[in-house]
Parts: sequence; C-alpha cells; structure tokens
Amino acid sequence: MTHAEMPTLAEFEEAAEGLAPVIERTPIQQSQHLSDLLGEKVVLKLENLQRTGSFKVRGATHRLSRLTAEERARGVVAASAGNHAQGVALAAQQLGIRATIYMPLGVPVPKLLATRGYGAEVVLAGDGVEVGLQMAQEHAERDGAILIHPYDHRDIIVGQGTLGLELMDQAPEIETIVVGIGGGGLIAGVAAAAKAKARAQGEGRDVHIIGVQAENAAAYPVSLEAGHPMTITVEPTIADGIKVVRPGDVPFEMIRDLVDEVVTVSEDDIARALLALLERTKHVVEPAGAVGVAAIMAGKIRAKGPAGVILSGGNIDPLLMQRIVAHGLAAAGRYLTVLIPLPDRPGQLVQVSETLAQAGANVIEVMHTRHGQGIQISEVMLQVSVETRGEEHRHIVLEALRSAGFRPQVMQD
Repeated sequence: MTHAEMPTLAEFEEAAEGLAPVIERTPIQQSQHLSDLLGEKVVLKLENLQRTGSFKVRGATHRLSRLTAEERARGVVAASAGNHAQGVALAAQQLGIRATIYMPLGVPVPKLLATRGYGAEVVLAGDGVEVGLQMAQEHAERDGAILIHPYDHRDIIVGQGTLGLELMDQAPEIETIVVGIGGGGLIAGVAAAAKAKARAQGEGRDVHIIGVQAENAAAYPVSLEAGHPMTITVEPTIADGIKVVRPGDVPFEMIRDLVDEVVTVSEDDIARALLALLERTKHVVEPAGAVGVAAIMAGKIRAKGPAGVILSGGNIDPLLMQRIVAHGLAAAGRYLTVLIPLPDRPGQLVQVSETLAQAGANVIEVMHTRHGQGIQISEVMLQVSVETRGEEHRHIVLEALRSAGFRPQVMQD
C-alpha cells in the first residue's frame, strides 16, 4: 500500500458520520487496577457493549453502505466464527440486502442464533473460518454475491478505524493504544485513525500502537520479520475471534508501517484477564477481546504515557465462560484440585478435611473412588477441589497435606 492509499482523517470522520445511525458510541472506563499495574493511567474502550457485541459491525456497515445499487441487488456472502457474521447480518438487515453467512460447525450457539436473528441465511460447514472463507468465495463466484471479507478490504479497515477515532475524542490525552490482532483489520484502522487524529491535535504528536496476539495463533510476529504475510500452523486457543492463519494483505501493509510493537500472550494470561475483568470491572468480555488486558497483566506492555485498551467484543458462550473462569482461578492460584491416595479404612476423609480446614482452604467438591489406575487394592483415591487465596496460600495448603502424611498430586486444569 502506498502512502497515497492510506486512509485519511477525513475518510474516518466521514465514515463515523455515516455509521452514527447504526452503531453505539461505546463508553470508556478508567481501570485503577490496570493503572496500578502499568504505572500509567489506563482507560478501557468498552466495545463489548457495541451492537452485536463487537466492533465488527463498524466495518461491515461501512463496507455494505458503499456498495452500488446493482451490487446490493446481488446480495452479500461472508464467513465468520461469529462476530463478523453478526456485523454483516445486522448491516444487511439495516440496508435491505440479502445475506448468506458461512459459519463453522462448532460455532457457539449464541453467535449462531444471533446471526440468524438478524435475518441472514446461515450455512454451517467445516471446522474453521478458512474453510468457510473458501466456500464463501465459491458461493460469490457461483451466484454473483459480493464477498464481504472480515478484514482484508480497505472499506472494512476504515469502518473499524472509527473506533480509534472515538477513543481519541473521548481520551485525547492517551499516548499508547493496545489492540488485539487477528487478521489485522481492527488494528490497521485504529492505528491509521489514531495517528491521523494525533497529528491533527498538535504538531509532532504521535500515538504508540501495540498489537497483541494469542501465542497459539501469532501470525504477525513471523510475518513482520519476513516482510510479508506468512501462513502459520495455529494451535488451539480460547481466543477464537483472533485465530487467523495468515494476515490480510491490505491490513498487513498498514500494520507494517503504523504499528509500533506486537506482543503475544498465553492461554493462562487470557484466562486471568477475563477473570479480572469480571471481578474488577464487572464486564463480560470474550477471550479475543481481552488480550490487551492480558498483555498488561502479564507485564508485556511498557506504556508511553496514558494508555487506552480496546475490549473489542463480549460474545462468549456461557459454557466456555464457565470453563475459562475455572481455568483463570487455577492460573491465579485460587483454585486447587488434588488427587490423594488413602488407606482404605475409616477416618481418612475426616483427617484430610481437618487438615484442609486448618490450612484455611474451603472445600468445593469431593470425589471418593476405589477404582482407577495406580490404586492399590488396599487404597482408595480422593479427588478434592478447594478454594485458595492465591499462589502463596496454595503452597501452604499443599505443604499442610504433605506434613500430615498425605501424598497430594496436583491436577492441572
């Protein structure tokens, strides 16, 4: 992408004006907890409160609004694990355009029902977005529908960039913006809009842009090092919204020129961030939307002045949330499950319970069995889950059990 093709501040402002009747101007909220961790003021941009529950409706609406009458009559087709699907479906409903969305077979039920609720025809196929994108492309070639790519189109990027414009209007003092990266459409738009807005605010003013990817799906670090988009093999990640095997061509060039730094976070980091957001800010955020917070909590961010962190979405399956909260508690040292082999005679369970009580651990669940691998004929196996107050208390509980003559084996979440 040449410099002349870079979206201008005027383009972002025009897009924001066009989106105003459809989207919400989401609020910001200062986080004292994250401010203390970072050593700088941190504000959260609450895009999890956006219509459809994510920023995707911005890019989708802007893209569809720029279609010609002839293109609108042909209908649109898209592929998504959920957020882009809902954004396209709502935008198409608002503009009276027929929409077909390809979604993976394992898509969370709330995202599936919401997409259908906006009037789109949903086709379930494959086990990932890449399969859906291929099928959507074939659908477009076969039926003449317009393919609405989730991130690899300039109009999508301009629409997403209105989020950065809003953040700069709401918190003009920020000097660092932390954004999650999947294909790259959001951070490309936010970086271009925020830096253009900063230049307009004063000569020489700039904003430091930091991108965050999940370690298990981090295509950007290797691609930026190589100088061009690279296809990677991704591992399972709870951050399915940013699980992308290859950066988009259009956003990649903008990110290469505008984004100052890209860091990665682990699955445990993300789980801890979701738990902290629930407890401290009372916000439900999906894993992909929480990676910026995860990066701060993991010590991956060195902010230059006040920072803004984008919570890009809040669409999370309740069952996944339940699992992540349990995992987050374990990762934070506040939940402990142990296996304890015991002699098969009366009174052993009482001794374990008394030991745990004296150590201040609250028992959540107990399972007692005589069956299982590694159990002697004269033994039983006790599985007990307890609440702990943190990593130090966790060690105290384990040491108390060992001192009482038990052999606890810690079970990983």
